[in-house]
Amino acid sequence: MATEVIMPKQGLQMTEGTIISWLAKEGEAVEEGKPLFEMETDKLTIEIAAPVSGTLLKIIRPEGDVVPITELIAVIGNDGEDISDILAKAGGGAAPTQASAEPAASPEASEPAGSAGAEAPATAAPAGAPAPARSPGERTFSSPRARMRADESGVDLDGVAGSGPDGLVIERDVLAAAESAPKATPLAKRAAEAEGVDLAGIAGSGPRGKIYQRDLAQAGRSAAAGAVAAPEDRLVKLSGMRRIIAERMRDSLDSAAQAVHRVDVDMSEAVRLRTSLKAAEIPVSFNDLILKTVARALRSHPRMNSRFTDEGILEVGEVNVGMAVAVDEGLLVPVIRNADQLNLGGIRSESRRLAEAARSNRLAPEELQGGTFSVSNLGMYELDSFTAIINSPESGILAVGAVKEKAVVVDGTIVARPMCSLSLTYDHRLIDGAPAADFLRTVKALLENPYRLL
Repeated sequence: MATEVIMPKQGLQMTEGTIISWLAKEGEAVEEGKPLFEMETDKLTIEIAAPVSGTLLKIIRPEGDVVPITELIAVIGNDGEDISDILAKAGGGAAPTQASAEPAASPEASEPAGSAGAEAPATAAPAGAPAPARSPGERTFSSPRARMRADESGVDLDGVAGSGPDGLVIERDVLAAAESAPKATPLAKRAAEAEGVDLAGIAGSGPRGKIYQRDLAQAGRSAAAGAVAAPEDRLVKLSGMRRIIAERMRDSLDSAAQAVHRVDVDMSEAVRLRTSLKAAEIPVSFNDLILKTVARALRSHPRMNSRFTDEGILEVGEVNVGMAVAVDEGLLVPVIRNADQLNLGGIRSESRRLAEAARSNRLAPEELQGGTFSVSNLGMYELDSFTAIINSPESGILAVGAVKEKAVVVDGTIVARPMCSLSLTYDHRLIDGAPAADFLRTVKALLENPYRLL
């Protein structure tokens, strides 16, 4: 009997997802528990497994479609099975009468999951053998290790010819492509990416033709000597993440009565504590100290650890602190759960794990849910201060500026001290100005006497 495949719900606030790619074609055999398609949620791109084994009889929603959750997107069943009733209900096309494709080689067949060794597919073409040509617009199939190597080396998989079964791109294909790519310094690569320059057309002046930034400048001067084209507008399509961020930030401003308090903190003792811990081979960052401080302060000020509901103000029992992490497509806020119960070492370990998982797109959906308060630190960008928008339905967010030497008056004398500006954005529906200021005063007191955190 045919099984309907629906768009799964992967987040508490998720209402739709984008189908990034189908990992099987109509008529191919699929196996229960093995990846069937890739889906982009509001925060993550994840693989969704087939719910049952059988033949992929019909793909109803193609790649690129934004699909509401629980909507029918495909049908799995037996070869030749009549699924006209299902398609009629879904408004899909005609049912296939016979499987039209041979089973595709699965990446797992040629590369065991978690294997640290080199790839050696049983049916792969010999190394160096010509790979099957890929038609324009045809999906690129690749193994997990190939995708990992591509991420490490910056290789575009769409431009790599696969030598694995049925043109599967495997690790050695990516390594070969990386080896043949133009060699350039990191500074030249960043400049080329920012300027939209193809390094393949640049002659390098370094050893073995390595491209330096000066080579880009020289190429630019040479191009300027010829005809100068007028700059053109460029339309950047909204990714699923960027679109959801835009919607939620607007909703946050529309739904919450957001107010802001600011305070400057003398970080002298925090600097001393950090130096002492570093000497003891415990490398704690200022952000770790701030996350721990906020967690401690939230436990002492339960109204700042609450959310607004139709029934009343819910003071949440757990202290779950979100930490904003910048990624290519926007911003992720993974959550440190029960942060008030972790020591500084635990905060350090968990914050690094979550940040690395966010930047490599390995966060689980549940690691982005359940936050009660967030911290956004842009100090590494040399910002003195800024105002952050609340990550609804949380009660507030603390914006952290850079730690900088500034002139301050101490006992009537002007001295230089490492200062940090904090901006608290809070929901005035939940908490009034005075108790919000008291919370910020507690944060300031802990950071100026950080030994109380140990």
